[in-house]
Amino acid sequence: MNLQAAFGAPLTQLFAAKVADYQAARPDYPADLFEWLAGQLPADPRVLDLGAGTGLFTQSLLARGWEVLAVEPEAAMRAACDARLGAHPRYRSAAGQAEALPADAADFDLITAAQAFHWFDVGPARRQFERVLRPGGRVALVWNDRVAESALNRELDALLTEFGGHGRAAQTADNDRARAHEFLGADLQQWTGPHGHRLDQTGLQALVFSRSYMPARDSAAGQALMPLLAALFSRHAANGQVELPYRTLCLMGSLRC
Repeated sequence: MNLQAAFGAPLTQLFAAKVADYQAARPDYPADLFEWLAGQLPADPRVLDLGAGTGLFTQSLLARGWEVLAVEPEAAMRAACDARLGAHPRYRSAAGQAEALPADAADFDLITAAQAFHWFDVGPARRQFERVLRPGGRVALVWNDRVAESALNRELDALLTEFGGHGRAAQTADNDRARAHEFLGADLQQWTGPHGHRLDQTGLQALVFSRSYMPARDSAAGQALMPLLAALFSRHAANGQVELPYRTLCLMGSLRC
């Protein structure tokens, strides 16, 4: 499935107006995941973090002491990542995407993509990954999945479906996990663990509007959504915050058939 076609806009445009909301409200990733990744890699690996966005996942890779190239196609997102992480001595960034990686051959031990695999054109992406990975190199695809059994998440999903239009429907219909298993190859490994994310009402609004398929805040649909979000927050808040439960999943493979 070509999600960019479903959205009717190039990938470089989808998040241009979403940067502030993305920074304000997207969840980070569990520390245990990075411990697990470290156990699968050589000492001092070189990492290409693809679809780095504003640098949430990149920041945790750098915290391990690893050298990281953050690759992000959208200029405003990449600028936000640079502002967050540019002072780190082992960080650099570049424009690029899965089908056109800005890297030399056999240059990286690990390629990571957090919340980004659904955008890949998998055939060209696989060829690019095989080109830039060193012998024995790995690919780690990561998702923060909101726990469907949570009443808060069920109600939030209903609003996302109501207001998210064709883009939401396309993402929901896309079986990216099955495609990820095929993409990663026969020696796939898996890590999963619980995670949580606490937000005040402004943060919950930002989380919703950070989605690529959601309308702009100042659109008619965005204005209609605001009181519904306020009501949802009031039903579930305690001490001025809601907590969204997540389950984080990482699939890792070497692309071997």
